[in-house]
Amino acid sequence: QVVDAAIYESVLAFMESLIPEYALAGHIRARTGAILPKVAPSGVYRCSDGEVVIGANQDSVFRRLAAMCEADWADDPRYATHDARGERQAELDDMISAWTGARAMAEVLSAAETHGVPSGPVNTAKDLLEDAQVKARNAIVRVADPVLGDVPMQAVAPHLSATPGRIHRTGPAFGEHTREVFGALGMLDEDLDALQAQGVI
Repeated sequence: QVVDAAIYESVLAFMESLIPEYALAGHIRARTGAILPKVAPSGVYRCSDGEVVIGANQDSVFRRLAAMCEADWADDPRYATHDARGERQAELDDMISAWTGARAMAEVLSAAETHGVPSGPVNTAKDLLEDAQVKARNAIVRVADPVLGDVPMQAVAPHLSATPGRIHRTGPAFGEHTREVFGALGMLDEDLDALQAQGVI
């Protein structure tokens, strides 16, 4: 099997219409932070103890979000369509933020699941180390290091069924393989000793 995956191509896949927007309309998208311009509501919302991502720009999902927030937004003509919500993106984000800001992440995520509103936590490194799904997928492994001890780090991805990758060690110490490399090039130990005495290696 061959899995050919470039990091930039993986990121490019998440860029949505970035390429056709420029190629067909000459529009170059600028940075917008955690929102997609004119796609609302969809973004990062602060809770009392962290942040969550909520995506509810589709009509039926927006109705469920309104029910979740116990608001009459779904019946308001200002938010009746995707385009209308896009024009009032900041206003909607402020209202949703007021609702999420008064609640803990767990409460918001539980309510979103109950109402069928796509959402997820914005995880810190601490959260990732404690996350049940990350643990179940072995997405973080622990590797022994002679100086640092037990080092948790990201596992090899993607997961391959026939040839799973694994991390054998942390990075080498500075100069750890110098003698081995020069020795493979035919240099004698006494030559290496002299170079080391001179501070060359």
